[in-house]
Amino acid sequence: MIVKYLEDIVGTVDDIDTPTWSSRRFLLQHDQMGFSLHDTIIKEGTETYIWYKNHLEAVYCIEGEGEIEVVGGETYQIRPGKMYALSGHEKHFLRARSQMRMVCVFNPPLTGREVHDEEGVYPIMEVRP
Repeated sequence: MIVKYLEDIVGTVDDIDTPTWSSRRFLLQHDQMGFSLHDTIIKEGTETYIWYKNHLEAVYCIEGEGEIEVVGGETYQIRPGKMYALSGHEKHFLRARSQMRMVCVFNPPLTGREVHDEEGVYPIMEVRP
């Protein structure tokens, strides 16, 4: 059994901070659950281009407001209670009107070291020691 509190993650190597988001990574590839689980903060007033070419992601908003714009497609408003799943590896822009807090699940699971590359992609990585 795996049990963690957010306070156990904040300020550790599993708390990844970038200019547009911070991801507190609860479950990772080395936990061998078949998915990874993240508590993610999208920073107010930011826009992030993302393309999960190698992963599927489901996102549940629990705080804040913003939008997701699928490149060449629709724009969806995000507010608490909204879930979206990037089931087709959609290229998209994520914009935060206010700070948003999201619960994110990835398959395949992340190792914990990933950040978006110049294409907005998380690479496939091996399990860290």
